[in-house]
Amino acid sequence: MKLLFLTDTHIRGTTPKNRKDNLPETLERKLKEIIQIVVEYDIDYVLHGGDLFDRPDISVSIVGNFASILKDFKVPIYIVCGNHDIYGHNPNTINRTMLGLLDTLKVVRIINENEIIYLNKNGIKVQLTGQPYTYNIDNESNRSSYIVEDIPGDVDYGIHIVHGMLLNKPFIKGIPYTLIDHIKDTKAHITLSGHYHSGFGIVKVNNKYFINPGSLIRVTNSLAEIERIPQIALIDLKDSIDVELIQLKTASKGGEVLDRQEIENYIFKSERLFEFKQSIDTAINFEKLDINEILMEVSNTEGVSEKVKIEALKRISDSQMKNSGDGY
Repeated sequence: MKLLFLTDTHIRGTTPKNRKDNLPETLERKLKEIIQIVVEYDIDYVLHGGDLFDRPDISVSIVGNFASILKDFKVPIYIVCGNHDIYGHNPNTINRTMLGLLDTLKVVRIINENEIIYLNKNGIKVQLTGQPYTYNIDNESNRSSYIVEDIPGDVDYGIHIVHGMLLNKPFIKGIPYTLIDHIKDTKAHITLSGHYHSGFGIVKVNNKYFINPGSLIRVTNSLAEIERIPQIALIDLKDSIDVELIQLKTASKGGEVLDRQEIENYIFKSERLFEFKQSIDTAINFEKLDINEILMEVSNTEGVSEKVKIEALKRISDSQMKNSGDGY
């Protein structure tokens, strides 16, 4: 059985300031190259780590264009919901999103929380499970979201897909994350993760694989992104597990498509804003205009009860849906 894993495509109709190219066109070229890889390597299933779209209510014209490309994969596409695919970091809003629409139209197949899917090919049986993004997924008390507790005896391999901040080493203070070392006791033979755009490649611990090839596109305002080449992971399941990372040929060098000066300006402004925030000792940053950044601030704020956080996130998601133009 052969599988292809990609993550964080962030399909959108506009180009962010830090890019010099036409992002929608670049995305089209990358996905069409992946279609060629699917054919060349005789891939049986495609797995997606979440954040198919850059927002849950992306325009119908963009969705229609990319849906036709996804249908050209000609093999099943299984995906978990990322934080950009849903409203208010709430997977229960998926039926009101464009990703939910593609699931209904059978363009992709969403893996729901606690759902078990079995894949069979060439005498190999795989148990496929997934964990969508939730605002508290990387809280220490929620590490079970990353862990598979049981795999039946008639299953050859267990694969678990998670959209969360899974990392191979400690990260920036103040940003919740989960280390591979925290979940190494999982019974899944392969854990696939998205969300962390830089990725960590392939990590093998106790004969278990943890894989994040990184985001398919570079939209993060980070200088490190200039050096990174987008890639996908090929997984070949036989008597053993073989994993290979393949860099995309259609992915230009970072310096050709990323505006270094714009990224440096963003970093400088962010540093000044952080200093200002510290000087006034604010608990939550209300200056941010990006709704996803506001959601992260609310989610990560300390000293606020869980009940209040949940209510705040619910109200934000309700507000998002009211403004989505569908008469909610």
